This record gives sequence, C-alpha cells and structure tokens, in this order.
Amino acid sequence: MEDRLRDFIHFLIVEKGLAKNTIVSYERDLHSYLNYLKTVEVIADLNEVQRFQIIRFLAKLKDDGKSSKTLARHIASIRAFHQFLLREKAVENDPTVHLETPQQERSLPKVLNIQEVEKLLDSPQANDHYGKRDKAMIELLYATGIRVSELIGLNIGDVHLTMGFVRCMGKGSKERIIPLGRTATAALQDYLDHGRHIFLKKQKDDALFLNHLGKRLTRQGFWKILKRLSAEAGITKELTPHTLRHSFATHLLENGADLRAVQEMLGHADISTTQIYTHVTKTRLKDVYSQFHPRA
Repeated sequence: MEDRLRDFIHFLIVEKGLAKNTIVSYERDLHSYLNYLKTVEVIADLNEVQRFQIIRFLAKLKDDGKSSKTLARHIASIRAFHQFLLREKAVENDPTVHLETPQQERSLPKVLNIQEVEKLLDSPQANDHYGKRDKAMIELLYATGIRVSELIGLNIGDVHLTMGFVRCMGKGSKERIIPLGRTATAALQDYLDHGRHIFLKKQKDDALFLNHLGKRLTRQGFWKILKRLSAEAGITKELTPHTLRHSFATHLLENGADLRAVQEMLGHADISTTQIYTHVTKTRLKDVYSQFHPRA
C-alpha cells in the first residue's frame, strides 16, 4: 500500500506539477486513509477495498468532528488515488464510483474595510531594517493580492520596480504578472536600498524577504509579524495571512474592477472561486443600506 502511495505522490509531483502544499495535503489524507484500512478494516490489498468501507472511514472522520470541507478534501484525495490505481492497472475496480461528496457550507471570506487596511499598512515604523521589511511586505500583499506562500517565495529577480510589476509562481507552478502601485513600489525600493543588505550580512541569498538570520522568511515568521502589526494597529477583527488577499479582491470589485481581471491577478483557475468576492461586496452594500437608509 505504501509503495502505491509513493507512486501516486511521484505522479502528482512529476506529471501533474501540483503545488507543494497540495501534495502535502494529499499525502496526509491518504496516510490516514491507508492506516484506517490496515488497522480497522484489516485490509492488506487495495483490490479488496469496497465502497462501504470508504463510507465507514468518512463516517469516522465525521464522528471525530471533521468539517464538511475536510471530508470533501479526503474524498477528493481518495478518489484521485483510486483512479490512479485503476489507470495503472494496479487494481481491477474503482470503489469511489458514485461516492457522494458532502454539501459544503461556503462561508464568506473575512475582509478589512478601507480604514482598517490603512491602519494596518501604517502600523510598521520604517525606522530600521525590520520596519522597512515589514512595511514592504504588507504593502506588497495588499497591492497585489498574492498568497503568503507566494510572498515568501519571491526572489530579488521577481520584482521589477522600474516597470512596476511583480512576477510570482502560484499553485501548480503557474506564473503570473501582477502590477504594483506607487506606494508598494516606494516601500519595496526603500527596503531594497536601506534594509535588505542589513539582514543579508555577508551571506548570499536570492530571497526577497529575509529573517534575522539572513535566510528566507518562513510562513510562520510572517504570521507572527502580521499578528504583531494587527495588535499595534488596534484591529480587533480575526486576522489570517489570507485577510489582505481577500481585502484586495473585495476592494477592487467594490470599485468596479472587472471580475476576469481580478481572477487573473489572484491566479484562480476557475472564475467561480473569484465570484465569492461579489457576494462579499453585496453583503457590505446591504449593511451600508441598513445603516444609512431612512426607511431600511
């Protein structure tokens, strides 16, 4: 079983070219699934797996308090795995046929309003190299809507300040070009001219954003910085590394941006993913109406 899983992961990396985080999710879900088959269902051969056993595994996940979103992700992983096995002729049938995916509750993304974003962007004091780095990072995040994983993955050569754009590699190693505004360009220029070399010391590293050791900043490192800046700005809303990305998309659409253009900047493969932000803007319009219309 483990050999088959390794073959599948190799297939995802080499032939599908999926993002690292996606592959990690597949591997984690399938390790859990295979462990259940071996220890609970006492199955040693993947040819023996039947649909009702997969349903029992999903029921166990639900009993353990897993959300419908998590269940749907497990089903997608298991289905892809069994389809791969069938294509490779490692098994004779696919037990995931007619397996229903649970209905997901699609929650609206949490966003900051314009005033809250301004408070957050004004929070870093660019008096030293730490402040210049932090200012450049959050200005860049809000200016481009890139994911945090894309932000920390940026190299020096990906930023073109004179031309006013940044190049990033998104999910599935898909490259996209995103324009930069004046404020983000100025913050990045200040960091590159007066901050980055202090972090770098005498080392060599192509990473754009560095930590105190002169190494590429990690996702966890950025998350700590964002929480600190949020507290300093007095923002009480729940903040995640994706909040500025959500705010970027929502504010663009609120100001009349074309949905297709926003989709391209966000790097969404399917426009239905981008359309969730139109629901956010409608909700905000209703709130404004309820608050200010005399007959609301």
